[in-house]
Amino acid sequence: MTKDTQPEEKLGLMICGHGSRNKEAVEQFAKLAERLRPRFPDWPVDYGYLEFANPVLSNGLDKLVQEGCTHILAVPGMLFAAGHAKNDIPSVLNAYQAKKPGVKITYGRELGLDLKMIKAASARIEEAVKAANEEHGELPLSETMLMVVGRGASDPDANSNVNKLMRMLWEGMGFGWGEVCYSGVTFPLVEPGLEHAARLGYKRVIVFPYFLFTGILIRRIYNFTDEVAARHPDIEFIKAGYLNDQDYVIETFVDRVHEILEGTNNMNCQMCKYRAQVLGFEDEVGLKQESHHHHVEGVETADCEYCTDNMCTNECLKHGPAQHGHDHHHHNHHHDHDHSHSHSHDHSHSHDNSHGHDHSHDHDDHHHHPYPHADHPLGPNSMYKKD
Repeated sequence: MTKDTQPEEKLGLMICGHGSRNKEAVEQFAKLAERLRPRFPDWPVDYGYLEFANPVLSNGLDKLVQEGCTHILAVPGMLFAAGHAKNDIPSVLNAYQAKKPGVKITYGRELGLDLKMIKAASARIEEAVKAANEEHGELPLSETMLMVVGRGASDPDANSNVNKLMRMLWEGMGFGWGEVCYSGVTFPLVEPGLEHAARLGYKRVIVFPYFLFTGILIRRIYNFTDEVAARHPDIEFIKAGYLNDQDYVIETFVDRVHEILEGTNNMNCQMCKYRAQVLGFEDEVGLKQESHHHHVEGVETADCEYCTDNMCTNECLKHGPAQHGHDHHHHNHHHDHDHSHSHSHDHSHSHDNSHGHDHSHDHDDHHHHPYPHADHPLGPNSMYKKD
């Protein structure tokens, strides 16, 4: 080999998950990663988590490097581009690459609003409608309401995507009405959202959690559905399944990998609160983005006093917001965002393409930027104000 000859690049694929205290959720994510391996038979494929589960992201990256990978394609296992996809995963990837100058990491985009993801969602909803018709009798969709439950984020762009998804499902499937609520962070939350739905006069409400995997939040959504249903016995509240590894979800992951190779994987920056003055979030423009998960990286499931790792009962909510371990208000994470924000996500050693992450970390003064509507009467603090 002459001095001008470059060594052949070896590709590897890294699936980046959030992690969960729920063991079943972690197992489901691992199964999804396993299903992707046959789709890329010539590459090593691995996965890892930001928090509350092993392997952590750096472990998965280590395995790919040990298999000889020199160019790692990293795809976030996230539905929408909020803080985890924009901040936390890129920060971890940048920190890793700084220690491995011979390895190139290129970051893909979130699953996002995609026709295949809409098909995956409609498949889960159709399953729920079919089961309800078999159990309770046929009911036209025009007499049925769809309630899509999003995760909820401090990023209004991500939250608004749930509304667009709902509208596409509502109009595409022909439901009588459609609305959105959220499991946390923003408003309206699940219980007030379903109470509002109960006043609209529909005989059946399909509650669809737009989540990839199970976990505490899925249990909480279903538990709140049961509580509202008990107060309104004349209405059928039907719990649809979450996405999991539905075939169209797998296909969307495959598409995101190909986008990296084609160079078409840019995130949507038009409505990003870190780049533009989004209404209500104007003071977050230019904030430095960095991971806040170092303190729980690799920390595995621990049951709280009231719930088990695979079953959230909501009992802990009566005793304060911090029972499920990771209460962000207590970690004091400071985000001093220096935000170049090109969103090409090519994690070169110069670190110039991933939101300008500064990896300085002051653990004594390290807090999330406050969500501006935390005290909204239907919002995140309200669930702890019950009598």
